[in-house]
Amino acid sequence: MSIIKKKLVISNLPKLDQKFMPIAIYNREFKEEILLSTNIENIKIALERTNGLISVYETIIFGEQENREEDNLRYIERLIKTLLWVKGGWKLTIGGPKYLAKYIQSIYCIGGKREFDVHFVKRVFEKELVIIHCSYELCPKKNEKSKAIGKNLDGYRIGFDAGGSDRKVSAVVNGKAIFSEEVVWHPKLQEDPTYQYEGIMDSIKRAASKLPRVDAIGVSAAGVYIDNMIMAASLFIKVPEDLFDKKVKNMFFDIQREMGGSPIEVANDGDVTALAGAMSLKTNQVLGIAMGTSEAAGYVDKKGNITGWLNELAFVPIDYSIEAMEDEWSGDIGCGVKYFSQDGVIKLANKAEIIMDESLPPAKKLLIVQELMAKNDSRARKVYEGIGCYLGYSLAYYAEFYDMKHVLLMGRVTSGKGGNIIVSMANKVLQEEFSQLASTFTLSLPDEKSRRVGQSVAAASLPIIKEKG
Repeated sequence: MSIIKKKLVISNLPKLDQKFMPIAIYNREFKEEILLSTNIENIKIALERTNGLISVYETIIFGEQENREEDNLRYIERLIKTLLWVKGGWKLTIGGPKYLAKYIQSIYCIGGKREFDVHFVKRVFEKELVIIHCSYELCPKKNEKSKAIGKNLDGYRIGFDAGGSDRKVSAVVNGKAIFSEEVVWHPKLQEDPTYQYEGIMDSIKRAASKLPRVDAIGVSAAGVYIDNMIMAASLFIKVPEDLFDKKVKNMFFDIQREMGGSPIEVANDGDVTALAGAMSLKTNQVLGIAMGTSEAAGYVDKKGNITGWLNELAFVPIDYSIEAMEDEWSGDIGCGVKYFSQDGVIKLANKAEIIMDESLPPAKKLLIVQELMAKNDSRARKVYEGIGCYLGYSLAYYAEFYDMKHVLLMGRVTSGKGGNIIVSMANKVLQEEFSQLASTFTLSLPDEKSRRVGQSVAAASLPIIKEKG
């Protein structure tokens, strides 16, 4: 059900997904309706994460006299869902009418619609999600802090990037890759984490064999990592919880010991994507988005630092349509993972009547579409144009949370001709529907080699090599 009273005009709907309802357009129109009202309520939402760091977001809703509570609730729920996955936090404070907090408490709880999010918060922050109501005036103040990441190029280094369908590794000498390799693997299907451990060690040892010594190892992987501990990661989605705590959480410390104690640093693959962009563009304020098995994202601020936010855009809603595709993991609909990943390609390929053997793994299906695109197949072109439409509208939404001057796309989905079509269509959407915003940042792809292995090279720069003696 629409929360907008007037008919929306969406000029660049994907040809293969005419029911797509971009959240950026909906929110814009919703706020315009509110501003035409004489009864407006100011809202503050604060999220506290580790070490007392707090992110604050301010917005508006209809006041009580307008009788738009249901519309307000839908808007605020999607906004809070976004903030939980962009910023992250275990303590959520809602400064505004009490009914907002009561509703959020009723669905962000065990047994509620957003139980997945509740469990995820507990795993990441090792605290229960707490939802508090207060007045607008008493809402906590912002307390943000960023930290430096990577860009260390000295010595003999190994960079490893753990993707959901392939793992990439590079041997790097003084900032230059002398060896890079990709190996197909299937970590998301494995219940025994020995599979992931042995795969990671195999890649690292292959790279180590190309170097006279290993001074440092940097790792890029999907998930949340705190002090090199694996707090949550889709690579281990099938691993039972008791086994996760026993064999997964400290896996990189085990790898460090097996590699003779070389310094190791683990970072979210999205942050490494942003780092790769900052390094290649020689600039900051970079939002990096990697489209592969899922959607990974990271952000480097104007100081060249990372923010400590979650940046898990895979779970951020971008589509208001009630018919949007459901993410099997979170149980939510309309979130980025089903639009900016190989799943998104497969979804649109099916609508384009590209026939594929259903028994094939997703990576193989993506390859079929890429091969068709290489031959300029019109059906494949529509698939990539659709992803470009999704991206253009979604970047307009992401811009509400990130102060960005550059957006860098990476990952398997952007490989080949399809990547250029995605960028072209996204730019078209931005220029035609968000012209002022379009002039504030650039959207680009790295060269083909960097698209595939750039993250592993950037990952190699993560650790600091301490001087001996």
